[in-house]
Amino acid sequence: MDAVTTGIDAVPITTWQFVTGFVLAGVVVLVLVVLGVRRAGRSRYRSLRILARLGAAGVVAVVLPASALVGVNAGLDYLRTVGDVAGTGPAEGIGVAQLLLSRKVPATGQVVQIPIPGTASHFAARPAVVWVPPAWYERPRPQLPVIVLLHGTPGRPVDWVDSGGAADVANAWAAQHHGVAPILVMPDVNGTYTADSECVDTPTAKVETYLTRDVPRVVSRLLGTRPPGPSWAVAGLSEGGSCAAMLALRHPTVFATFGDYAGLLGPRVGDSNGGVPDTVAGLFGGSQAAFAAHDPATLLAANRAPGIAGWFEAGDADTDPAAAAHTLSAVATRAGVENRLVIVPGGGHDFDLFSQALSDSYPWLVGRVSVPVP
Repeated sequence: MDAVTTGIDAVPITTWQFVTGFVLAGVVVLVLVVLGVRRAGRSRYRSLRILARLGAAGVVAVVLPASALVGVNAGLDYLRTVGDVAGTGPAEGIGVAQLLLSRKVPATGQVVQIPIPGTASHFAARPAVVWVPPAWYERPRPQLPVIVLLHGTPGRPVDWVDSGGAADVANAWAAQHHGVAPILVMPDVNGTYTADSECVDTPTAKVETYLTRDVPRVVSRLLGTRPPGPSWAVAGLSEGGSCAAMLALRHPTVFATFGDYAGLLGPRVGDSNGGVPDTVAGLFGGSQAAFAAHDPATLLAANRAPGIAGWFEAGDADTDPAAAAHTLSAVATRAGVENRLVIVPGGGHDFDLFSQALSDSYPWLVGRVSVPVP
């Protein structure tokens, strides 16, 4: 039974064959429903006719949105297999107790879910996903650096493992460096799948406080990592990319390095670099000063955090994020802030780009966080 389940879990759902087959199956179902309604319409029983119409409406309400979602998912290259949809994909991982009690050094890094309570923030976060390298299991246990990876919206902490290839990138590095690599921490930034916090503190969710106080406190104590600061980096995709730049620039004593993969110019309500009035009203209670205090371009120009550095990467087919990357990199360069800019030809706003950006920047991130702490 396990072999059968594993085989089903591995079935790809982003190929054109699957998408076409799903849509065609939906069309067949709709045709059969129409024929059934027409036949029921000739029935002398009024209740049967009503039930047929209600049933048809229900089928249409399910089939059409499902077909659209399958197409959008394929375009983003997001949930790639049946297992990802069912929540039984590769990032199922091990438990915290199993991680802490293990005495055997594994051949590859391990993925574990770790609840991180919002003690300071009171943010109701979903469990974080953490990748721990083989070297962490050695005795005496080494103090390792940390790279925090932030997801986007819609999204989940596990996206970086299931769709972004984070564990694969880290395992490849560890295999070439005697099992040593930074710990990857993938916390929740939104609370739910479709929420969009932009990683700021609002009356309903203090996500900035959660990411800069609660997460570092739990991770450093539980896993015995190096302390926050030069040995910690933060990177993210889409919303998470904007968050990474903003968080590092506002909290350089927590994160001295950031990676912004296809993020916008900063916190935004919506999917473009515009919409500043809506953002000021929706995220900052109408305060232009609070917006400016979270604006990466403003923070970079001020350059009040010597030693901070950032990586900007976006696809040239992803108009607003590419424009944001060019703008922020130029501001950083003028302000004397170390940065890298990568624009991927033909790159879009999808996990092909996000995973490439992590792979491109990972050696640089490791070099930054692995500098010996004085």
